[in-house]
Amino acid sequence: MRKFSAQGKGGAANPGKALGDLPEWNLGDLYSRMDAPELAADIARAGADSIAFEARWKGKLAAEAQKGAAGSLGVALRDYEALEELIGRIASYAGLVYAGDTSDPQRAKLYGDVQQKMTDASAHLLFFALELNLIDDALIEQALASDPLFGHYRPWVIDLRKDKPYQLEDRIEQLFHEKSVTGRGAWNRLFDETMTELRFDVGGEEMLLEPTLNRLQDADGKVRQQASEALAATFRKNLRTFTLITNTLAKDKEISDRWRGFKDIADSRHLANRVEKEVVDALADAVRDAYPRLSHRYYAMKARWLGMDAMNHWDRNAPLPETPQATIGWDEAKNTVLSAYQDFSPDMAEIARHFFDRGWIDAPVRPGKAPGAFAHPTVPSVHPYVMLNYMGKPRDVMTLAHELGHGVHQVLAGAQGALMASTPLTLAETASVFGEMLTFRSLLDRTSDRRERKAMLAQKVEDMINTVVRQIAFYEFERKIHTERRNGELTSDKIGEFWLEVQAESLGPAIRLREGYETFWTYIPHFIHSPFYVYAYAFGDCLVNSLYAVYQNAERGFQAKYFEMLKAGGTKHHSELLKPFGLDASDPKFWQVGLGVIGGLIDELEALD
Repeated sequence: MRKFSAQGKGGAANPGKALGDLPEWNLGDLYSRMDAPELAADIARAGADSIAFEARWKGKLAAEAQKGAAGSLGVALRDYEALEELIGRIASYAGLVYAGDTSDPQRAKLYGDVQQKMTDASAHLLFFALELNLIDDALIEQALASDPLFGHYRPWVIDLRKDKPYQLEDRIEQLFHEKSVTGRGAWNRLFDETMTELRFDVGGEEMLLEPTLNRLQDADGKVRQQASEALAATFRKNLRTFTLITNTLAKDKEISDRWRGFKDIADSRHLANRVEKEVVDALADAVRDAYPRLSHRYYAMKARWLGMDAMNHWDRNAPLPETPQATIGWDEAKNTVLSAYQDFSPDMAEIARHFFDRGWIDAPVRPGKAPGAFAHPTVPSVHPYVMLNYMGKPRDVMTLAHELGHGVHQVLAGAQGALMASTPLTLAETASVFGEMLTFRSLLDRTSDRRERKAMLAQKVEDMINTVVRQIAFYEFERKIHTERRNGELTSDKIGEFWLEVQAESLGPAIRLREGYETFWTYIPHFIHSPFYVYAYAFGDCLVNSLYAVYQNAERGFQAKYFEMLKAGGTKHHSELLKPFGLDASDPKFWQVGLGVIGGLIDELEALD
């Protein structure tokens, strides 16, 4: 999930000897500083070139298509891609700077100004895709076959035409586009700035969100409880704001969906993900059916290990007594991930090493910095950047492996160009989860101590439950919210009630949801930034489980096929990408294989018990 850091100064932060020197990224490959002349020049050029592009091509695309090989659709599309690249570069820089400190007024102003100016510029490009989709299918196919330059973009053109049934009249599309800055975009920004301003009183110590959430993994139950109560107290104080944001964005989505003719509340996300509703429904059904044998069963085991009849919700991610408590320094985390990548593919490790050596990672926790982690692809002519909030926990190492998986994928797909490099969310999580799996298996293979092995297996099972079970529960929560919103505004109590329902169902009877937990929906950014994004995590995890099983049984050639899949970017449907591996996500049995891997790890834990 992308959010967006400090201007490109390189350097390092050292919050303590245990973590070592944590890198801060260098954004100089985008622009040297916020007031750089080249940034101002590019902003001006984006505006002027977009106006010129509209004047040159608007109302003329159909005529160019009729000319066949003599037409200039390929030239138009090449120029359109160049403008998309320029606008993407500017927006990426502003977003990354802003993520570094959302509380800084100057960064916030740059971010807001760039959003406005790039929205204005791209408004002049809006006609292009709309007009292209109005051209008759036969003419489009003729142009693709006869014009080599236009034919280069065949996957993008064919993909674009899937949006045709939901396309509105040009002026309405332009209105939706321009008002997004003061509508959906403004509410997203309000959420981000509110979250980074929140402070939590944990036992008399004022803390940011990330360190407070981190204490839910503390070995001391009292510390976990303090952190949970601090989270609930601050979330309650801001409940009206989060409830208003949620209601407003849910209504905004309903209006857009209604105008475009989407029938189901998640249909627009399925279309954006280029995945069929039936496939997602099969995934969700399979995961819900698996709750008792996965999450319910595991948490009952964990409660027994911790000496409890049932755990409180703040105990869910508590470490086992066997879990090593030493802080994992940055160098150790780096070497762990690169070693696992190296064992799979030296080429993969080499790409990942660039992120460390060339200043593409921002790792320290800082006041005002966006919470969470992401790999942002920027644009193909530059490179991705990775943001972490690294605190030396085992999960932080897995997060590093996850985000570097994204980064490697984005580097490899970059050769497809600005229009075709982007991968649907369902497949975008494949490389990241695969990177995690490589790192986990590498560490597990080196562990012979029974207690350590148990702790590692438990950690992995919990991560998988968080990725699969928890994310499908999030998806069900969103479905409840967006469905009920069609009947009117939701109160904070009603939203909290829905949250407790889906959490109780997914986590099972071994976890008690104590007072205050009803507010924990407030801090999940995916609900705000990308409605229904969350099932992509479950899709990716189950897919990778099946993919890894193929890898384990493959004699040779898997790595080459895997790289080809990543290099494809957004040029192929999931069915095409998975076919070389003998996998088919449209087969309901496919999900059972992925879920069976999680069940197998729980079996292994039970045998160690």
